[in-house]
Amino acid sequence: MLIIRKFTPADISDVYKVEVESFEDPYHPIFLMNLYELHGDMFFVAEWAGKIVGYIIARKVGDSGHIIAIAVAKNLRKEGIGRMLMETVEKILLRKGVREIWLEVRVSNKEAIGFYTRLGYSLAGVQEYYYADGEDALILKKHFY
Repeated sequence: MLIIRKFTPADISDVYKVEVESFEDPYHPIFLMNLYELHGDMFFVAEWAGKIVGYIIARKVGDSGHIIAIAVAKNLRKEGIGRMLMETVEKILLRKGVREIWLEVRVSNKEAIGFYTRLGYSLAGVQEYYYADGEDALILKKHFY
């Protein structure tokens, strides 16, 4: 059974494993802990059979929400885990009064772009040279009224 719960510092090594598996340039565990210190109320993990298989970090900025990071274990993608993580933070951000949520995604990450589009996100802009390797990011937004 899948459980979405708040991240705790004891989860850091498991979250980092998902991070390394998911990204060529993963966030360092110290950076992930810094994000927890800043946005711990919006840092969630997905746990399946006692194992962490995904995570999401978000924040509220004015009347907007920002998805800072999300990742799901490769062998469990397309199982609805990412959707559950996104829906969890969307609901919380809506209760906090946000009117829109935005995120950045690599222009080359077609799988993620499709995922976000299916969740109702649409293109709002491009941030050139966003990533350390120089790749651009698409800015995707979802509006709530």
